[in-house]
Amino acid sequence: MMRNKFIVVEGIEGSGKTTAVMHIKNILMDFGIRNVISVREPGSTALAEEIRCLVKKKFNNDLITINTELLLMYAARTQLIESIVKPRLKKGDWVIGDRHYFSSYAYQGTFSKSIKKKISILQSMFFGSFKPNLTFFLNISPYTSMKRIKKRTSLDRIEMNNIDFFSKVRLEYLKLVNKHSNCIIIDAEKKKNEVHKEIKTKLYTWIKNYE
Repeated sequence: MMRNKFIVVEGIEGSGKTTAVMHIKNILMDFGIRNVISVREPGSTALAEEIRCLVKKKFNNDLITINTELLLMYAARTQLIESIVKPRLKKGDWVIGDRHYFSSYAYQGTFSKSIKKKISILQSMFFGSFKPNLTFFLNISPYTSMKRIKKRTSLDRIEMNNIDFFSKVRLEYLKLVNKHSNCIIIDAEKKKNEVHKEIKTKLYTWIKNYE
């Protein structure tokens, strides 16, 4: 059996990341891998969950600047990676993440090249060469994204962005995943069972190639 890995699921709102993470966890367990945990960004630690609430909260008279948002994301990410992800990987557990640093490039980085430079600096400063072994990108159109999230009972600050924003975020994601060989693009426009079937097929192939 292959050594434990850090697998991440990325995508814009409504792409099905949360259910995909649980699906991957179940696939690994069916494959005989029992020591699997899942985490989410921002979140999964007490401090990071508090930061998540701040990032998503709709403030009336005090808008969160893009630099503040970026720093909050990295504060939450650093707390999660240092206190949970790295220790569990060292212990031999598999870790499945709902979002990681690609999200910063796609969401905050979409605003300007200077922000992307700051992300690169933060990433290098706090994580060095640490990165996921495999990233699944659930690819949906911004139209599908908007259609799905509008079905939710309430929208957070990020979900309230317009279709142009999510179009830019998706394009940033595609630029990233096409630059990295350890990324797999999944057509998440399909029905859930078809999406999960494709994830299972691609994950099985990846695992067998690394055995």
